[in-house]
Amino acid sequence: MELENIVANTVYLKAREGGTDSNKGKSKKWRRLLQFPHISQCLDLKSKIDVRYSYVVDQQPIGRLLFRQFCETVKPVYHKYNIFLDEVERYQVEVDEKRHEVAHIIFNKYLQKTSSVCHIVGILNESLIVTCKENLDTAGKELFLGCAAEVKLFLANEPFKEFEASMYFHRYLQWKYLESQPVTYKTFRMYRVLGKGGFGEVCACQVRATGKMYACKKLEKKRIKKRKGEAMVLIEKQILQKINSRFVVSLAYAYETKDSLCLVLTIMNGGDLKFHIYNMGGDPGFDHERAVFHAAEVLCGLGHLHTQGIVYRDCKPENILLDDHGHVRISDLGLAVQIPEGEMVRGRVGTVGYMAPEVIDNEKYTFSPDWFSFGCLIYEMIEGQAPFRARKEKVKREEVDRRVKEQQETYSHKFSEEAKLICQQLLKKGVRERLGCTRGRHGVAEVKTHSFYKSVNWKRLEAGMCEPPFVPDPHAVYAKDVLDIEQFSTVKGVNLDATDDSFYSKFNTGSVSIPWQQEMIETKCFEELNVFGPYNTPSNDLRLDMPPPEDSKSCFPFRRRVCCSVGGS
Repeated sequence: MELENIVANTVYLKAREGGTDSNKGKSKKWRRLLQFPHISQCLDLKSKIDVRYSYVVDQQPIGRLLFRQFCETVKPVYHKYNIFLDEVERYQVEVDEKRHEVAHIIFNKYLQKTSSVCHIVGILNESLIVTCKENLDTAGKELFLGCAAEVKLFLANEPFKEFEASMYFHRYLQWKYLESQPVTYKTFRMYRVLGKGGFGEVCACQVRATGKMYACKKLEKKRIKKRKGEAMVLIEKQILQKINSRFVVSLAYAYETKDSLCLVLTIMNGGDLKFHIYNMGGDPGFDHERAVFHAAEVLCGLGHLHTQGIVYRDCKPENILLDDHGHVRISDLGLAVQIPEGEMVRGRVGTVGYMAPEVIDNEKYTFSPDWFSFGCLIYEMIEGQAPFRARKEKVKREEVDRRVKEQQETYSHKFSEEAKLICQQLLKKGVRERLGCTRGRHGVAEVKTHSFYKSVNWKRLEAGMCEPPFVPDPHAVYAKDVLDIEQFSTVKGVNLDATDDSFYSKFNTGSVSIPWQQEMIETKCFEELNVFGPYNTPSNDLRLDMPPPEDSKSCFPFRRRVCCSVGGS
C-alpha cells in the first residue's frame, strides 16, 4: 500500500518537472494539436468577438503581444509609445528610494519638448505635462497615469486600425480559433488525487498539448443532482471564470465527462496554510513577517473579489493555498456569491468558528463576513490556534457560535501591538465598528492603510515582485497520502436524463480565454508556433490568395475525433 503512494508521488513529481525529454511534458504530437487553421476559416470570428483595443490589447495576453509585434516590426514610431507605457508600468512598482530619480529620467526622456522622442509630447494635452512637471519631486506612484491613458487613447485609434488590417491581427484570429476548440478528457493526462471537494475529488492533471500542470476538480453528476447542487456549481464556475487575479485561483477549462463536470484550476503545489500552520515542525503558527506577507496577499485576493461584487464567505486556512514559489491564492469559491450593486444577501453559510455574528444570526449583509473571517485567519496564523475554538477541541457548534457572538478573544505574547490591533478591529462583533466595513466594495483600501502593513509596498506586492518568506520544497508533495484521502461512496437512486443536459451545456464551455493564452505563452508554444513567412511576409496559412489544402481535415485531426465523441466521453 505504501508502494502505491510512492509510485503515485513519483509519477506526479516527474510530470511537474516536465518529464525526461526536451518536450517539457508536451505530447509528441503537440504541434498537430495546436495547428493553425487556414485564415479563411477564421475571418467570421471577427464579427463574434470583441475587437476593441481595450479588450484585444489591454486584456488579451496574445493580443497584446501581437499588437506590439506589429508596432515594432511594421511601425517603429508606434513602438516608442509602447516602450513609454512599459516604463510607466515599471515606474509604478519601483522601490520608494529610486522612484524620484526614475521620475526625472522618464520626464526628461519623453515629456520635454527637446526630447528625442518628442512626438509623444505632440499627442499629449499640455496641462498633463505641466501637472507632471509640478509634481515631479513628489514622485507619487500615479504621476504618469494621465499621460499613459492619453497614449493608450492614441494607440486605440489609427494604430489599432492599421493593426486590424495586418497579418498580425489575422494571426490573433487563428489563436482565438484554437482557443475555442472543444475540450474533453482527452485534452489532459490525469495524475494522483490531491484532495476531496464537496462533490468529488481533486486530481493533478497536465495539458497534453503544452505540458502545463493544473488541478482538476471533478464534480460527480449524480452527487450534484442528489444534493440539488446545480445552482451552486454553476455559480462557482461563473465566478471563477470572471476572476483574473494572481491572488485567487484561476479557472482555465470547464468540461464534462460521462460521469463528472470538471473545473481545471491553477495548481498550487505548496499545500494549504492549515498544513503549514500546524504541520511544519516547532510550535504552531508563523512569525510576524510571514503572517504579514500571507495576510497581505490574501487581502489583495479579497479586495479583487469585493471590487467585482463577490463576497467569499469561506476565508479560512484550508482554503488559502501556496504555489511553488511561496505566494498564496484564495481557493474554493463554492460558497461565494455575487451581490448586485446596492443590494444585500442573507445566508447562514461558512465554516463554524469563522462565520461572523451577522451570518450566525441570519441577518442581511454585504462584504462584512469576509473581514471577520479574515481577522480569524490572521489570528490563527500568529497564535497557531483559531480565536474561538482550540484545535481538536470537542465542542458543539452552538457553543462555538455563542463564543463568536459573545466572547472576547484573548491575545498571547506572540502578537505585536499592530497584529493585536488589526485582529481586534477585524473581529468586532458589530458590523459598523469592524475594519473594512465602511466602504462597501472598496473596504480593502481601508485595511491596507493599517499599521500592521506598514512594511508592505503594495504596488510591488500586487505585481508579484515581493520575495515570499517561505518557499516550498519542489521535491515534496504537500498533500495527504493517496490512501489517506477518503473515498467517496457510490451514489444510488439517482438517474441522469435529458433534463440535466441544459445545465451541463451551461457548464461545458471549454477554455477560458486569459488563462489559456497565458498557458500558450508560459509553455513557449506561442513563441514556437507564431512564425510568419520570410522577410516578414504572411505564412501560407495567412494568405487568402492561397486556399487551404483540399484535405482540410488535416487541421485538428485529433480534435475532430474528439468532437465526434463528446457525447460519450
